[in-house]
Amino acid sequence: MDDPYHNNVNQQMTEGGEYTYTQDGGGQDGYPYQTDYPPQEEDAASDATEGADDDEQMYEGEYQGIPHPDEIKEARRAARLEARRKARLAGQQQEEEEDNLPEQYETIMEECGHGRFQWMLFVVLGLALMADGVDGFVVGFVLPSAEKDMCISNSDKGLLGLLVYVAMMVGALVWGGLCDKMGRRKCLIYVLTIDLVFSFLSCFAQGYGFFLFFRFCSGFGIGGSIPIVYTYFTEFLQMDKRGEHLSWLCMFWMLGGLYASFTAWGIIPHYGWGFSIGSEFQMHSWRLFIFVCLFPALAALVGIIFMPESPRFLLENARHDEAWMILRQVHDTNWKAKGEPERVFTVTNIKTPQTQEDEFIEIQSDTGTAFQRWTVRHVTMLQQVCISVLHWRYRQNLNVSLCFSYHGLGVWFPDMIKYMQYEEYESKVRVFHREKVERFHFNFSLVNQIHREGEYIHDKFANIEIKSVKFEDSLFENCYFEDVKSTNTFFENCTIKNTVFYNTDLWQEKFKDCRMENTTFLHPKKGCHLNFQEENDIVIYMVSFLGSLAVLPGNILSALFMDKIGRIRIIGGSMLASSACTFLLLLSFSQGAVICWQCLFYGASVAAWNGLEVISVELYPSSKRGTAFGILNGICKFAAIIASFIFAAFIGITKIIPIFLAFSALVCGGLVALKLPETREKILS
Repeated sequence: MDDPYHNNVNQQMTEGGEYTYTQDGGGQDGYPYQTDYPPQEEDAASDATEGADDDEQMYEGEYQGIPHPDEIKEARRAARLEARRKARLAGQQQEEEEDNLPEQYETIMEECGHGRFQWMLFVVLGLALMADGVDGFVVGFVLPSAEKDMCISNSDKGLLGLLVYVAMMVGALVWGGLCDKMGRRKCLIYVLTIDLVFSFLSCFAQGYGFFLFFRFCSGFGIGGSIPIVYTYFTEFLQMDKRGEHLSWLCMFWMLGGLYASFTAWGIIPHYGWGFSIGSEFQMHSWRLFIFVCLFPALAALVGIIFMPESPRFLLENARHDEAWMILRQVHDTNWKAKGEPERVFTVTNIKTPQTQEDEFIEIQSDTGTAFQRWTVRHVTMLQQVCISVLHWRYRQNLNVSLCFSYHGLGVWFPDMIKYMQYEEYESKVRVFHREKVERFHFNFSLVNQIHREGEYIHDKFANIEIKSVKFEDSLFENCYFEDVKSTNTFFENCTIKNTVFYNTDLWQEKFKDCRMENTTFLHPKKGCHLNFQEENDIVIYMVSFLGSLAVLPGNILSALFMDKIGRIRIIGGSMLASSACTFLLLLSFSQGAVICWQCLFYGASVAAWNGLEVISVELYPSSKRGTAFGILNGICKFAAIIASFIFAAFIGITKIIPIFLAFSALVCGGLVALKLPETREKILS
């Protein structure tokens, strides 16, 4: 069977590990696919160029002193070659150990150019990153409704949020490593498929156990998207485009937050958008919201199917023919879109020498059982990655400090706003002491009240809502309750005699240490029931929407200046500016002030995130880049889990300690950033 990648291309390996590509019947100089263009006679010329000699053609910018882009590229190549020559003369690099692949790959990407292909890949991978951003908000938005719909206790509610983050942490570690062995494209397809399947199933899970399992599996899948996406896109970018376009890619995570906030705001509060099948299957609007959140992942999965594998990964795994064909595809796509379809891909050989590490693993893998060979290969690779990660300990510390403060405050902001709402609500509570009401018809709602030692005799409560009401040490005698809906309402140490409850949600969990005498419950609404007016405060959606929107200026500025002023200055300046924003939180005494400082903090800190993503893919070699990025992302998720517990514990107690912790972490991180190497001019190794 013919190999579709060869396509009449002859691959020859020469001395020194060089792979040379020629086509049967190829054109001059052995360039492949040269025969696609018929040879012209020496005197032949097109009408457009008639009368013009090649030597007489003038670059338009020459009169203005602007160098030609090709001259700039040649100057860069010459500068890099000169630097390598000086390094060899200084004894820092031996000629026999030289690995030309990074330098050669950079030259190839410069020849391929930056154009239509990179922008198509940018959109597809951006949608995958957007799917990760959406998943980060889903649980927080559906939890107020889900806990009522499925009767989730406070402890189980915390378990759901914890397990989702743990799943994403494990997913980052596993998929980051697998993408270095199986390929970036293949692993991203698996990641998106797992997320889609289990997120879809979670829409219909009626029990809390199944819902928890499906969300865990979904988190495990989408948790691997960040390491794969950045690694994948980086390997299609040339050096002078890397920082800017990776920063633009980070903007899709913001779009995920905006998409989730906007759709939650528009869908969840609308109870009528749901439906039910019988009494067992309930499809409320919060489940519809989860379904709508699948669209970015679905679009990304469809797009990635039509994208090729990373040629750098293929070269690292000695699949040279496939890599060459993909590089030629990138070249032809870009130059055809720029109006130069006649431009020929001139790469004819790629040198990829085998390293001593590869030889060691290969020797060890030829001995022992299959399990021993598998263990040797993977343990050795893990050791190499861990050594690389620990070598850049400053990068690791910086990652932890930023994750700790960012995710900790990400939990603190909405919880603090809820606490302020609760305090404001509690300050308006009305207290009734020893009231006595007889033969009265309550046909109005009771809201935010406390009734102590009251007596209610021959009273009727019909077609009303009782919200945030507590009856303490009270007597109900010969009373009648009908069609009553209650929220956060309890009866404590009450005596209830000769009373009828008809079609109400007042059931056992509402009565604490109460004495019942001749009391009847007819058609009770047992279990938990949704109250969308109570559980879906639009302030929470608005806060998340504004927080996501606030990072837009920081994203734009970081993208524009990432390659101009460098990664280190971006990271350090952003973290120090963020620390100033956290210090100003001490001056926030209202919900509006907290929201304002939250937006300012997110806008200042996003540039540090973008710089960290860029520098992470530039510090590690291609053969271990996904694994190293996955480990760092897993550490970030672990820091987020720890921070969420610590910051949430101080809600309602003090805000000084959380703010001081975030301030200290950001200041230390900003100073540590100065220890990192600048990678702006670094070729991907």
